[in-house]
Amino acid sequence: MFIHKSFKINGESFSSIEELILFSEGVSNEIAQFLKEWFNLEPFVEVKTSGSTGTPKIIQLQKALMINSAKATGAYFNIKENAKVLLCMSPNFIAGKMMLVRALTLGWHLDVVSATSNPLRTIKKVYDFSAMVPLQLHNSLPQINKIKKLIVGGGVVSEKLLNQLQVIKTNVYATYGMTETITHIAVKKLNNFEGKELNLNVKFNYITLPNITVSKDYRGCLVINAPEVANELVITNDLVELISETEFKWLGRFDTIINSGGVKLIPEQIEEKLASIIQKRFFITGISDSILGEKLILLVEGKNDISLESKLKKTTLLSKYEKPKEIYFINAFIETPTSKINRVETIKLLKNIY
Repeated sequence: MFIHKSFKINGESFSSIEELILFSEGVSNEIAQFLKEWFNLEPFVEVKTSGSTGTPKIIQLQKALMINSAKATGAYFNIKENAKVLLCMSPNFIAGKMMLVRALTLGWHLDVVSATSNPLRTIKKVYDFSAMVPLQLHNSLPQINKIKKLIVGGGVVSEKLLNQLQVIKTNVYATYGMTETITHIAVKKLNNFEGKELNLNVKFNYITLPNITVSKDYRGCLVINAPEVANELVITNDLVELISETEFKWLGRFDTIINSGGVKLIPEQIEEKLASIIQKRFFITGISDSILGEKLILLVEGKNDISLESKLKKTTLLSKYEKPKEIYFINAFIETPTSKINRVETIKLLKNIY
């Protein structure tokens, strides 16, 4: 492992690994700890998965493949040496770690700020590139022009947020990926559409990065062939519509499908339709039912809103099967360490409340 000659962190450059690690200890304990692991003699680093769809676990990622991923991102987004880049995500997880690896590998000038929900609040500089989760993007909209290119991962971009992005100059991209694929393997443009893009499904479909192809397994779930960032095929639980071997539309999670009276319902598709009606955080799930097997219910974060039931009855956005049988309100959803909704634990909380 090496330090690119142009690499800087918080304006400082370094002549040795030891000097970099010593400086990083004054920036962040988490960054210092990762750099010590990055520059040790092991060919891998240990990374914790987010836990959004199951129990978090520790996996090993090959450093050589992480470097390949860094180069692919730099090439795809045309972020060159000496670019000004902002790290505002936790270095405890893969998204934050990879911003460090990209900067070290490609010679970026990296500034580090706390991984808060509004990271641009006190920022004065303009940056070429950064990465955020949807909540950070939402809270940063008044200052988002300080970022030229932004990738967004770790959650779904709501319809409301997507509409707000259409009037900003920052080029914003949704990413598809996971810890096992060393962050993103596919990208979806979210705004600033030009020319023929306006007539295509660019807004709905993910396009894979170079040298990555995709297919479906017998369940209809995405299978990723990315030899430069994963040593073997990655079989996911993500239901997709396959457009080609380099393009797909994400539909939802196989392990969240609700079988209600023989009708299979995909919660994520219903949630997409409800996004224009419900302004609070919410999600769809299924619970055991003696007649239907499973019945579809809606969980909403916050205080009881009696008007919501009326809105759902009147809406034409949902089919009769997609309309929730019951609505439950929970003061605060349980979150994963990366601030995603922990559906499994929140559902357990529901059982304790009702």
